[in-house]
Amino acid sequence: MLLTQCPKGTRDVLPQDSYRWQYLESKMRAAAAAAGYREIRTPVFEHTELFLRGVGDTTDIVQKEMYTFKDKGDRSITLKPEGTAGAARAFLEHNLYADALPCKMYYLDAPVFRYEAPQAGRLREHHQFGLECFGAKEATVDAELILLAYRLLSGLGVSNLSVNINSIGCPRCRPVYHAALKGFLAGKVDSLCADCKSRYERNPLRVLDCKVPSCQEQVADAPSMLDYLCDECRAHFSQLQDCLNLSGIPYRVDSRIVRGLDYYTKTVFELITATKDGNLTVCGGGRYDNLIEQLGGDPMPGVGFGMGLERVLMLLEQEGIALPEPPLYDVFVTYMGSHQSEAFALVEGLRAAGLRADMDHCGRSLKAQFKYANKTGAAVTATIGDEEAANGAVRLKNMQTREETTVPVADAAAEARRLIG
Repeated sequence: MLLTQCPKGTRDVLPQDSYRWQYLESKMRAAAAAAGYREIRTPVFEHTELFLRGVGDTTDIVQKEMYTFKDKGDRSITLKPEGTAGAARAFLEHNLYADALPCKMYYLDAPVFRYEAPQAGRLREHHQFGLECFGAKEATVDAELILLAYRLLSGLGVSNLSVNINSIGCPRCRPVYHAALKGFLAGKVDSLCADCKSRYERNPLRVLDCKVPSCQEQVADAPSMLDYLCDECRAHFSQLQDCLNLSGIPYRVDSRIVRGLDYYTKTVFELITATKDGNLTVCGGGRYDNLIEQLGGDPMPGVGFGMGLERVLMLLEQEGIALPEPPLYDVFVTYMGSHQSEAFALVEGLRAAGLRADMDHCGRSLKAQFKYANKTGAAVTATIGDEEAANGAVRLKNMQTREETTVPVADAAAEARRLIG
């Protein structure tokens, strides 16, 4: 029944799996904080015009993949297909440009919606970790972001990582390249797919990003943007390579990277990992020095990246990397007979002392309670029987070492901590 099935391209995160997400999120937050990035949370939907002006109406995202609808006020609304445009809108709306720059922000577990065929690690609703930096023009920030992503992923255990970088120039030098690329493609237009025939006229750079094999063959010998960079873009790209060389991480220049969004300028990059099914892009980003101006603000450089959480978790699973699962409880309280009330009071006292604690709420026998406590992985059990209840005491047991001790209820939390170690 559709009533009991989630929509195609979406997935539930079940209670027994959520620790993996929480562990990954904690590592991502720590990586962002180490470089001075603070969290931003933007709405899950925005006015459609934001993406038409920011992402670009020649992109596949805008033309094919956006979830767009009219609200009850007849306004065109879109579920956000990426995170940068929303962050840029917030930067402008709240005058963050008036604060000390650069403005460094990140978003985490942010849902992103794209109507496309679900694929490995990329669903119609997926979640992104993204970093955005506004107000810094030097390539040192580009390198900072690349290194942050590389160290985060390699630290998690993702292997066979490599970094691909390119420069796609700026509004001063890109038109010259566009003319050269259109001249190269002029005799090949009939061999391009329907989408690329349209891209040829509106934005020929998009043809390089096409995934259709026949189109890839047609652009195999296309001229490189790197040969058309202006002095400023060439110097910026050189500085980026100097920083990466000093860092010692593996990277290569790939002149075919253009990324899928129209707002990129200068640096574009991807982090790739080799899998048994071929190369997989784990993280992608670049510089967008004209985005704020396109949205109505003053000129403001920007750079950032996006990383899909589902894809990272999939890679870790494929590589057999087990993320640490915390125990559900520190203490599980068991009781005999009619001592539920005393057990309940003990649970609340343990929680107030900062311990994760619970008790049986299903009327199980004492033996079944211990069996359930074992299943939960509780480090300590705390038992209240007739004798303990009469003496205001509780019997504690370390479930690993089997050490037991009986203490007054008032000392239960401290003794439980000692047993847990």
